[in-house]
Amino acid sequence: MAQTLDLKPVGISHDTTRRSIQLVAGLALYGGSMAMLTRAGLGLDPWDVLHEGLMKITGLTFGTVTAIASVVVLLLWIPLKQRPGIGTVANIVIISLTVDFVRIFLPDQHVLGWQIFNLVAGVVLNGLAAAIYVGARLGPGPRDGLMTGFAARTGKSIRLVRTLIEITVLAGGWLLGGTVGLGTVLYALAIGPLTQAFLPLVVWRERERA
Repeated sequence: MAQTLDLKPVGISHDTTRRSIQLVAGLALYGGSMAMLTRAGLGLDPWDVLHEGLMKITGLTFGTVTAIASVVVLLLWIPLKQRPGIGTVANIVIISLTVDFVRIFLPDQHVLGWQIFNLVAGVVLNGLAAAIYVGARLGPGPRDGLMTGFAARTGKSIRLVRTLIEITVLAGGWLLGGTVGLGTVLYALAIGPLTQAFLPLVVWRERERA
């Protein structure tokens, strides 16, 4: 039977330095991996497929749609009894800044070999990054809080819950006209198992306070 990980947020006063560094590093890596995926040109990740679809039907900017979607997702936390933490706010700020910064130096890829490299590396690093910052237990980002909340309420694995959420979001985004490609499918199928595999290696545990 798979080990159940405790991912409930813990106050910043516990092991402050280590967990703060872990949070920032995970979010920065997540933003960098997102930039790699956008530059690969082989398909957006499921959430950005949804954002693009909503942008097309509303006429709002990509950033505005992303912010609105984040608020809606946070409202879904209420019945799941999830509480935001410092990591929830940091998620929005650090990831958005890192994505833009990395994209300045990482151009669009047009050679298939480099496109595939950026796609595969981006997906793997994205799964690792999600595990790192969620594992810091300082409050997950809006979408990851939805994942951990459903996992806690249903007793299902992070792998299964994350995969189901990604596939659902992908379907909705595609129906709204979002761009889907090989990278989209790979991300939707791989991100759950990758996050599940990395979490036991990086999650902060209460006994580590000693």
